[in-house]
Amino acid sequence: MTKVRVAGFGVSLDGFAAGPAQSVDHPLGLRGEEVFQWFFPTRSFRQMQGKEGGDTGLDDSFARRAMEGFGAFILGRNMFGPVRGDWPDDQWKGWWGDNPPYHAPTFVLTHYPRPSIEMLGGTIFHFVSGGIEDALQRARKAAGAKDVKIGGGVATVKQYVQAGHVDEIHLALAPVALGQGESLFSGLDLRALGYRTVEHVPTDRATHVVLAK
Repeated sequence: MTKVRVAGFGVSLDGFAAGPAQSVDHPLGLRGEEVFQWFFPTRSFRQMQGKEGGDTGLDDSFARRAMEGFGAFILGRNMFGPVRGDWPDDQWKGWWGDNPPYHAPTFVLTHYPRPSIEMLGGTIFHFVSGGIEDALQRARKAAGAKDVKIGGGVATVKQYVQAGHVDEIHLALAPVALGQGESLFSGLDLRALGYRTVEHVPTDRATHVVLAK
């Protein structure tokens, strides 16, 4: 049965999953890359970039799990790019170049409609202006028997969790404090929503915690 999952979601010790002031030069916000230092050295991440090598081990295992088994993805607009408001043109096609890492239908939440974009490797960006329920319905249909991943950012994850749609959450807790940015836990009562810890694995770069209902 199809599950809706959050996976490989980096978060700092003080609860921030992205830094402030996102821009073209800082896709994760200022200092936001610090919460992904467990991910960047892995073989899985390097393969996404078409590179060889990279670390294996527990962090790589979680990185691989964070991208495998998904038949569709849902992203907030900030996860697609820094453009705000109405689309000025069709030039911006995501942070990742011509071959994004999704390789599946990917639904981008936006208030501003835009034609779908077919990329290399099987990724097709669909722009959904009908809200989170519409995006989830379309993603479930596209995923078939595979799972749906809520890819972020913070606001999108919180909306789906608060609405009761997320079956499993994998957080990679980085041993850093950002001080400010996009707070994941503020206003989010995971216990009241029925989540419990089903797995927790420490590594040198992060503590991986999996929550499920």
